[in-house]
Parts: sequence; C-alpha cells; structure tokens
Amino acid sequence: MPEPRARQRLSREERYEQLTEMAWRIIRQEGTEALTLGHLAACAGVTKPVVYDHFTSRAGLLAALYRDYDQRQTAKMNEALRNAEPKLETLASVIAEAYVACVLHQGREMPSVMAALNGTPELEKLRQEYAVSFIRQCRDIFAPFCGDKPLADAPLWAMFGAAETLSWAAAKEMITEQQARDELLEAIIAMVQRQAR
Repeated sequence: MPEPRARQRLSREERYEQLTEMAWRIIRQEGTEALTLGHLAACAGVTKPVVYDHFTSRAGLLAALYRDYDQRQTAKMNEALRNAEPKLETLASVIAEAYVACVLHQGREMPSVMAALNGTPELEKLRQEYAVSFIRQCRDIFAPFCGDKPLADAPLWAMFGAAETLSWAAAKEMITEQQARDELLEAIIAMVQRQAR
C-alpha cells in the first residue's frame, strides 16, 4: 500500500493533481482492483468527501485517469510536432514515436484502467472524444501532403486503429517497441500517399 501523505492545505487544482498521482501509484503498486475512492482517500491523507467531491464515483475516477493519460499523450505529441521539420516522413515519425512511447510509458496501468471502465458509458464517450480529436489533428497535419484532395475519414480511422493496436501489442510484449513504431510509421505514410494520388 502506498504511504499515506500527511494532510496539507492545497488548492482544488493541486488536490486534484495529488489525488490523480496517488491513484496511478495505487494502480502501479496494488493493481486497479485496489483503487477505490476510500482507499485513495486513506493513501492521500484526506477524507472520503474530498475524494468524492473531485470524482463522484469510481467510474468518474477512472475516467479522470483516462483523461490525464490522454492529455499527457497529446501534449507530448504536440511538443514534438512543434519542433519537427514539415516533411511527411518526419511528421509521421513523430506521431508514431509519440503514440507508442506514451502507451508504453503508462505500462500495464492504462489497459487496466480501460478494462475497469469497460462497458461503462464513460469509457465509450472518452474513447470517442479522444479518437475524433486525434483524427482531426492528423487530418490537419497531413492535409498539405494531399494537394487539393481532402483526406477521407476511413483511412484516418484505419490509421488510428493501427496506432492503438500496435501500441497495445508492444505494451503486451507481443512485438517490440521499435516494430510498433516502424509499422505505424509505414501505415501513416502509405495512408497519406494513397490519399494524395
């Protein structure tokens, strides 16, 4: 069990960050099954009402962890894209590396969170929001390489599916991280080049 923290006065935002960090720590050390609002309160050194005020339910807490993961993944990718040369291969490589790296950085925790949320309306809504946002961003990034033709939805969804599946396979050690990156890079480039014809 993670060491409980001494109670301290934090702003609402600081408390939220503390609770989120502690929740990830509990999942890493004890597994997702151990993550309850009561256990989180005890480990964080706060009362249960404080935790309920931030998350309202266990599904709300798990959804918050999914959002936290999504925001970190997006921020990491955006930072890399800002510093990348505006070439198809370079931008595709940045996306492939950032996507796979973020999934692997989260290790076994993110699949556990998703499994715990499986079948809930929260997960379906979050996954859809994330997928739509990722696809919209990729459309904007790769549109300049397709001339006057707009990127079609289906290939972008296929690219997203490849990113999810290859990253998952690497996280489960079915393939290496490098294999996941290489395959995703090739899939992205092929998708854009096919659309440009």
